[in-house]
Amino acid sequence: MTKIYFASPLFSEMEQQYNRYVVSLIRQQFPTLDIYLPQEQADINDKSAYADSKLIAKVDTEQLLSSNIMVAVLDGASIDVGVASEIGVAYQAGIPIIALYTDSRQQGATNQQKLDALQDIAESQFSYINLYTVGLVKLNGKVVDTTEKLLNTLKDYI
Repeated sequence: MTKIYFASPLFSEMEQQYNRYVVSLIRQQFPTLDIYLPQEQADINDKSAYADSKLIAKVDTEQLLSSNIMVAVLDGASIDVGVASEIGVAYQAGIPIIALYTDSRQQGATNQQKLDALQDIAESQFSYINLYTVGLVKLNGKVVDTTEKLLNTLKDYI
C-alpha cells in the first residue's frame, strides 16, 4: 500500500481546516492510499497534553521514513520550519516530494509594472520562498500551485 506523509503547518484552526480539506480531496480520489496527517496523531499533537521534542521528532520521522511520497504545503509567510525540516529528511531518504505552493502573488510575471517595481526597494509584488528548500523539493519531486494539479501529479507518483 502506498503511504503519503502530509507535511503542513498545523497550529491554527485555519491551518488544520485546510489540511483536512486537502487530505479529504486526496482520500476521495485515492481511497486506497494510507495518508499520515500529523495533526491526526493525538499522542504527539494534542496540544493540551504533553509530548517532548524527542518524542515528536521520533514519531513523525518514523512515519515519514515509512512513507513512499511526501506532500508538503509551502504556503505561509515563510515555509513552516517543521515542514522545511521534514523536506530535508525526505530528500535525504530519497522520498519523492510534491509541494503545494498556492500563493497568488506568483501571478503576473509578465506584467511590466510589477517587473519595474522590483527596482524600487521594498516594492516587490511577488512572493518569496526559500530557494534552498524549494531546490530540495525540485531535485526529488515537483512544486505545483493548485490542489487540482496536486491530485493530477499524485497520479504520476502512485
